[in-house]
Amino acid sequence: MNNTITTTNFNFPKQKSVYRGKVREVYNINDELLVMIATDRLSAFDVVLPKGIPYKGQILNQIATRFMEMTSHLVPNWLIASPDPNVAVGHLCEPFKVEMVIRGYLSGHAAREYAAGKREICGVAMPDGMKENDKFPEPIITPTTKADNGEHDEDISRAAILEKGIVSEEDYEVLENYTRVLYNKGTQIAADRGLILVDTKYEFGKTKDGKIVLIDEINTPDSSRYFYKEGYEERQERGESQKQLSKEFVRQWLIANGFQGKEGQQIPEMTEEYVESVSERYIELYENILGEQFFKADISNIHERIEKNVLDFLNK
Repeated sequence: MNNTITTTNFNFPKQKSVYRGKVREVYNINDELLVMIATDRLSAFDVVLPKGIPYKGQILNQIATRFMEMTSHLVPNWLIASPDPNVAVGHLCEPFKVEMVIRGYLSGHAAREYAAGKREICGVAMPDGMKENDKFPEPIITPTTKADNGEHDEDISRAAILEKGIVSEEDYEVLENYTRVLYNKGTQIAADRGLILVDTKYEFGKTKDGKIVLIDEINTPDSSRYFYKEGYEERQERGESQKQLSKEFVRQWLIANGFQGKEGQQIPEMTEEYVESVSERYIELYENILGEQFFKADISNIHERIEKNVLDFLNK
């Protein structure tokens, strides 16, 4: 399909290398800049699904760049410009090998661990007597290792991160502080939109001059879980599922069709109707999270559009 972008093969001036993540492709320009292209790939359970979702890359990129602009006075980030709806350009950084997950509520992976009888996650205690989607007394940070493509991220404790020397204690304290600051701000912004920021993850890197900055994405539906605030308490009291704004609907569809990323399981067929429905849900996510209408970029030839816009930017 030429109206989605699932892989790229650009050759930009002074290009040194390309890194292909689960959904983003990152071009190193002269060991100074990174050109990050948000593709339309969809990943769940650490597996990239076979079909692209129209506008998904644009949605993720525009949410992430907007949130970076809104939080740059609180936490420094890598972003310089967004020359195309699917593209962010920023400073070259050396990423930390951990993802900083922060949870305000007992949901998703934490809820599954809790249901299995565990009362600790990543070395952090979880109170007894909670039910799924209850709010934690205080948000908890539950880091994961940053897995290579095709590998699964693994839970890891603060103690293990320091013991293994993955991050120095001095740097880790900055990561924890930035994570809490960003989550608090994201929670405020979500509340203004009638949403609850349930949990999210942030990634950080170091610039050439040793400054720790936020990289990659922030508060997007791929990296975060949102609930609708209206009716949250009532649904909790009745023991009902919460109304979600996140990629969880994709995970639930996969689980219902017998797939959780485990060995030997087949990815269910994604019909055109299903792909279209996912695209519509992502647009709904965008409009609710940012509180504004989503304008579809011209995707008649998305590869040419991206290449032209990036070249125009680099040639400046």
